[in-house]
Amino acid sequence: MKSRFHTGLGLVLALGLLAAGGGLITWASPAPEPIVAAPTGAPIGPCQMFPPDNVWNARIDHLPVDAKSIAYVNGIGASGGLKADFGSGLWNGGPIGIPYTTVLGSQPLVTVTFDYDDESDPGPYPIPPNAPIEGGPDADGDRHVLVVDTGHCKLYELYYSWPQPDGSWQAGSGAIFDLNSNALRPDTWTSADAAGFAILPGLVRYDEVASGVINHAIRFTVPQTRRAYVWPARHYASDLTDPNLPPMGQRFRLKASFDISGFSPKNRVILTALKTYGMFVADNGAAWYISGVPDERWNNDELRELLTVHGSDFEAVDESSLMADPDSGRVANFTSAATVTLSAGWNLVSLPVQPISGNVASLVAGATPSGRIAEVWAFDRGGSNCTAGTWKYYKPGDGSSTLSTVDHKMGLWVRATGATTLNVTGTLPTSTQIPLCSGWNLAGYPASTGEAVGTSLSGLPVTRALTYQAGGWLNWEKNIPYGNALASLEPERGYWLYATGPTTWTVP
Repeated sequence: MKSRFHTGLGLVLALGLLAAGGGLITWASPAPEPIVAAPTGAPIGPCQMFPPDNVWNARIDHLPVDAKSIAYVNGIGASGGLKADFGSGLWNGGPIGIPYTTVLGSQPLVTVTFDYDDESDPGPYPIPPNAPIEGGPDADGDRHVLVVDTGHCKLYELYYSWPQPDGSWQAGSGAIFDLNSNALRPDTWTSADAAGFAILPGLVRYDEVASGVINHAIRFTVPQTRRAYVWPARHYASDLTDPNLPPMGQRFRLKASFDISGFSPKNRVILTALKTYGMFVADNGAAWYISGVPDERWNNDELRELLTVHGSDFEAVDESSLMADPDSGRVANFTSAATVTLSAGWNLVSLPVQPISGNVASLVAGATPSGRIAEVWAFDRGGSNCTAGTWKYYKPGDGSSTLSTVDHKMGLWVRATGATTLNVTGTLPTSTQIPLCSGWNLAGYPASTGEAVGTSLSGLPVTRALTYQAGGWLNWEKNIPYGNALASLEPERGYWLYATGPTTWTVP
């Protein structure tokens, strides 16, 4: 038995958990620190720029060219150069680009009145009195104001914004976005942007470029659009019906054949993003102007090199296949490449995505560095059949292995002989239902964000939860107001859950 379970893992867990009636285990092992790859769209503070499966964060380098591509490019201007509408210093007395600011969740809320109140979110908005305004306080352009509430991960955006003496604001229009949600604006509604988009997720930020990668689409403007919009846009801003003009929301990308090797490293980051994630028509304006955040670290002469990229170097993309729901920014069949980092020794983990292939042998073989995963264990309760429970294992080269497939619902014990990384590609799970049986269950937590244990398990007959990290077990007990070291359930970790009766756990 000891040789099968290696250092007594199965014996300790099977007897200690399943027979102890809920007694806490004190079993020491190296601490696992599973880490998922950074989500697409660089975060601001603790806030992601929409979920990883949002259309703004989706690669489009594999999608077909739109049938109207040549007409659209000519309609915008095939000979026009790509212009970085951001930089350092001042232009006409104001910073170059669209600024944003962050506030804490305790920021006082203020009233905002709107010219287009029928298509604006009423608020109130947590806008500080000194919020930066696009173009500066005396500008008479779009005067966007963008505020991220990092306490609630909400984005507040205003168009044509004017602070008032009493602390309130007057604006043309305004929109509030939950950065953890894929919800779009109501159909036909504008936002602070003509297309009904959020602005901030599409801006080029210096910190992203300095990191070497931009993992999202970029916002840009064109001189004329037609009286139409395509998903994920929600609004048009034109009376023109010329079919050779692009609709709001049309996505473009830099052609794969365009040679970027002669550009500076920072410009190559921008151009690579335009090849991989592309750019959205978001507003009427100058041709091929991409939007970004003002920053004194920008080199304006370097950014002017982008003018040598011409409209003819772009192509329109047909991204209709990405739409899962016309009222959601979630991408259909979105695949994400995720990683889980394993320490030497035993690790209690789960997969952050629903794997395209759950073949455990392939998963182990694809780890980097290879050859360091010695065994993988799962505890099978038979799904909703609720059997007594069977340990299943996989060991490379062991023809008697009983574990052949794994998925995102499972908690997994993985023993590594050295630090290594599991690489898994799959779809991001949504509203996953996990059957729990009476007694102990070993489960994963297939969600994109963490949640308080009591909230996640609310209404279920689950009285205990355990996980292992940082050198010891963390315990949560229902109706115990103190002493619970396990405060929240987190993605990429595995959990033992004790249920007093069969139930189904829905993980959002």
